[in-house]
Amino acid sequence: MTQTMTTGYLAGQLLIAMPQMSDPRFARTVVYLCAHNAEGAMGLVVNRALGGLTFPQLLEQLEIPSTTECEAIRILFGGPVDVGRGFVLHSDDYLHDNTMRVAEGVALTATVDVLRAIAEGTGPSRMLLALGYAGWGSGQLDNEIRDNAWLTAPSDPDLLFAPDLDRKYEQAINKLGIDVGLLSGEAGHA
Repeated sequence: MTQTMTTGYLAGQLLIAMPQMSDPRFARTVVYLCAHNAEGAMGLVVNRALGGLTFPQLLEQLEIPSTTECEAIRILFGGPVDVGRGFVLHSDDYLHDNTMRVAEGVALTATVDVLRAIAEGTGPSRMLLALGYAGWGSGQLDNEIRDNAWLTAPSDPDLLFAPDLDRKYEQAINKLGIDVGLLSGEAGHA
């Protein structure tokens, strides 16, 4: 399935939680938008590790043999929706029948085949593994952006797939040239 950017929609972009975000599930998060259209939006939090489950443990549950390289792969908290479902956001050097191209160089696969390929060393060269996702109904994300809950920024693979999760929030804001200390939670209308 190929997704293309449509004017006014933000698939392939980053959502950056404003500093005053009151929902603890999204405070200081960076969300990569995988889909955004008139029906709603879906994205993955790309800067918050999920505690309590390692990639080798996940592979064991799925009866997939693990290698020592698998030990370094972290599982992320992708969002509060469907937390038992896994998603792999990855470079587009790995494409499968069920892979969705999100943007240039970035794809999403949510099947066990990609986990098997990663464990075998034949998966994508760059990737993030997340459990759960962030979802918004029709118009909901647009309203949250208008209400000054989120900033939007262009994404780039270096930031998206960077291993240092703790720095992604500041790096995303810095892409916009904004001093996070000067951000206000008040929406302004001219």
